[in-house]
Amino acid sequence: MTNKPTLKIYKDRDADLKHLRGIPIAIIGYGSQGRAQALNLRDSGLQIIIGLPKKSNSIKTARKDGFEVYPSDEAVKLGEIISVLAPDHQHKKIYNEHMKKNLSAGKTLLFACGFSIHFRLVLPPKDVDVIMVAPHAPGEMMRKFFLEKKGVPCFFAVQQNYSGKGKKKALAYAKAIGCTKAGAIQTTFRDEAIGDLFGEQAVLCGGLTELLKVGFEVLVESGLSPENAYLECVHQLDFIVDTIKSHGIAGMFDRISKTAEYGSYQAGKRVIDDRVRKEMEKILKEIEDGSFVKTWMKECETGMKNYLKMKRMTSKHPIERTSKRIRDLMK
Repeated sequence: MTNKPTLKIYKDRDADLKHLRGIPIAIIGYGSQGRAQALNLRDSGLQIIIGLPKKSNSIKTARKDGFEVYPSDEAVKLGEIISVLAPDHQHKKIYNEHMKKNLSAGKTLLFACGFSIHFRLVLPPKDVDVIMVAPHAPGEMMRKFFLEKKGVPCFFAVQQNYSGKGKKKALAYAKAIGCTKAGAIQTTFRDEAIGDLFGEQAVLCGGLTELLKVGFEVLVESGLSPENAYLECVHQLDFIVDTIKSHGIAGMFDRISKTAEYGSYQAGKRVIDDRVRKEMEKILKEIEDGSFVKTWMKECETGMKNYLKMKRMTSKHPIERTSKRIRDLMK
């Protein structure tokens, strides 16, 4: 295994908001991330407008928050920096229908992930900057940290640097949404896109949730109550994650019982064995060669039937009912 050199972490002192002041920034999309970023940017003294479809349910919320809201086409015309914060599977349609014809030379396209650019769902003209600022937290958490004078870390990248100021604008934007308080790390659109998809699918969301569900099922099938199984396999997860983030994996093992530590060393490799590693490698290859993106975009374009079926199945799993009972009991 080869490791890339350690990257520099950019902090507040490395970024200057002067590169964004007086420049209209159009936020396209007003969901969790769009709303949080728009509010943080405005609180940092920047000029923000919101671009949404004419029938969007988010128009009322954005106006209630005090923003001027325009149809997406007009917002792109008015903005000098266009921050694309709609769901990434919608980027191709939004770009082709509302953005492409309204982009003029010298403008900046900004994304919160590398997905659409790396996989060529969006093909910007050569005479615009294309940059990325990708916060490592949901919008609500990012907003909460910003109000507490803290921040969440982010990746940033420059794909096209037509103006020669792409990096300065990306760092200024990262500072304005609060990320440079925690740290901004330079990467590429490719690395962010591949790492993000793999981390979500194989580890943090897909892999982890299946591990939790299977552990829960095995204990319940052995005779334990669902509540007991939930508390043993799921409820303590935040403690383990927080300890790893604060002290590392070895530090986490130092803070649990010796029995738990010894058993973990023996059992871990049996659960995550060479077969699982090979499946992870296969998942990574499917992401890298674009197979996953093709499958996902086809799903989006044909009504999302498989997606909705899997979503329903997840919501009906017994672990969900048990989770709600535990939460209600602990209120």
